Amino acid sequence: MRGTRRKQMHYQNERTSGCRISDAWTYRGLKTVILENESIKVTVLADKGADIYEFIHKPTDTDFMWRTPTGVRDPRKFIPTTGWPDGIWHDVYEGGWQTLAPTGGSPMNYAGAEIGQHSEATTMPWDVQVLEDTPETVSAKFWVRTYRTPFYIEKTLTINADESVLHVEESIVNEAEESSDAVWGQHIALGAPFLSDGCRLDIPGGDYWVPGEGAMDTRRLSSGQTGSWPMATGSEGSEVDLHTIPAKSARVQDYMSFMDLSEGWYAVTNPERGVGFAFQFPADVYTHLWYWQVFGGGSGYPYYRRTYNVGLEPFTSLPNGQPRPGSAEPTSIKLAAGERRTISMKAIAYVPPNGFQGVKTVGDAGGVEFEAG
Repeated sequence: MRGTRRKQMHYQNERTSGCRISDAWTYRGLKTVILENESIKVTVLADKGADIYEFIHKPTDTDFMWRTPTGVRDPRKFIPTTGWPDGIWHDVYEGGWQTLAPTGGSPMNYAGAEIGQHSEATTMPWDVQVLEDTPETVSAKFWVRTYRTPFYIEKTLTINADESVLHVEESIVNEAEESSDAVWGQHIALGAPFLSDGCRLDIPGGDYWVPGEGAMDTRRLSSGQTGSWPMATGSEGSEVDLHTIPAKSARVQDYMSFMDLSEGWYAVTNPERGVGFAFQFPADVYTHLWYWQVFGGGSGYPYYRRTYNVGLEPFTSLPNGQPRPGSAEPTSIKLAAGERRTISMKAIAYVPPNGFQGVKTVGDAGGVEFEAG
């Protein structure tokens, strides 16, 4: 089906209950697909990276996704003032959730091709086809072929009735007739009003690294450190519990990466709103979890201390495939000519219990288990 053209659906089924899907929407000039059931609504910008722009938990009226100050913009109606490869990506970055492959990180040279921030796939239009449209299940497939790199990327999003779960199946294919490197992951950014200083972050445990190079000027964490979840060293030497989410008034910004989690999941819970967001992924493929933290910090471009968000981003590799601390071995993965790799993931909206103490685990089926009170 890789060569299938996008189908125009003039007589798509319409329902007012159960699972629903439509690819007949346009938002700010961009083709948009909406999947929903009685509990969640997911909005996908097919014409801009197949980005997941909204992930809404209906019972609490909560959108987990972060929005940048500029929001969604139609790239066709904007002419950048320069060809700066970092700035061009940020010009059209609306927040939310992007699929990144075969590069991820700062602008780089890929096999002789200049690639901007966070891969070309995130700014390209993707094709889309509705696969299933019943009251019990809705599903849509999105796919793209990158311009400067030899990759085909495909993802299928599915929502079932009576679940607050988005099922994701994603593949990357090296269409070159030679082996090719890849950094592959999910660039997921969560923001207010879901995100607050009342939230708690839970992961299953693992080691971490806080890079020392390019240190941010408003750090909460001491740069260059390594350690193990959940405690870290603050920039002034005090202990920091990484379960906690600072308020925007803290005016801090950090980046760190967790490595080799014992299980593939994380969970952010807001007990005050009575809702949480969990993400389940294959830990043997996504061996790194990037943690981008912007709590009102980060002066100057691109956000000028206006933003409050976290990025919790499972990846195969460190940014740009750089080696781990103390190693010279790149962390990028290598795909043989024609090789296809496929993974399954789940994004889960859940309601924490009264007296919430923490998330214990997130199972492969998408069930969230809580710590005993």
